[in-house]
Amino acid sequence: MTAPSTFGLSSEARNLHWLLTNLVEEVPGIQSVAVVSSDGLLLLSSDPGRNDEARQARESKPSGPRGSSADLATIVSGIGSLTIGAAKLIDFGGVKHTMVAMDEGSLFVMSISDGSLLGVHGSADCDMSVVAYHMALFVGRAGHVLTPELRSELRQSLESESAGSVR
Repeated sequence: MTAPSTFGLSSEARNLHWLLTNLVEEVPGIQSVAVVSSDGLLLLSSDPGRNDEARQARESKPSGPRGSSADLATIVSGIGSLTIGAAKLIDFGGVKHTMVAMDEGSLFVMSISDGSLLGVHGSADCDMSVVAYHMALFVGRAGHVLTPELRSELRQSLESESAGSVR
């Protein structure tokens, strides 16, 4: 994992980066993680170096998801919207989490707060219950600090990181 630069960030933002790094490094089978705002914007990623790669690839030649955290954020946002719509139609209350098991891996989406989502891409051999447990711990620790101010700071940090790598 490429460690994101946390220089100049608030202590809350640095703590959130630390929680995300810890999630990826401590839980076997996690390949990438993305925190997405309620409007679908990537706030925090386990693989920030690949976000710019994904953006450049989309601009030069449209292609499908290839595993970068930027693509994961897009998928998480879409799945989040779809499940929220389904929950409204079924009238069973809010969506807590979604798990998708595929032949070659798993996708987990969990609500954090105010519509923000945590998305995890796991390998085929990951223990889904362990991943879900650690995601719930992350959400419990991050949910109360993910304020509008912090979301804005994280978004600006990603944008400045992208602008700096383009130069």
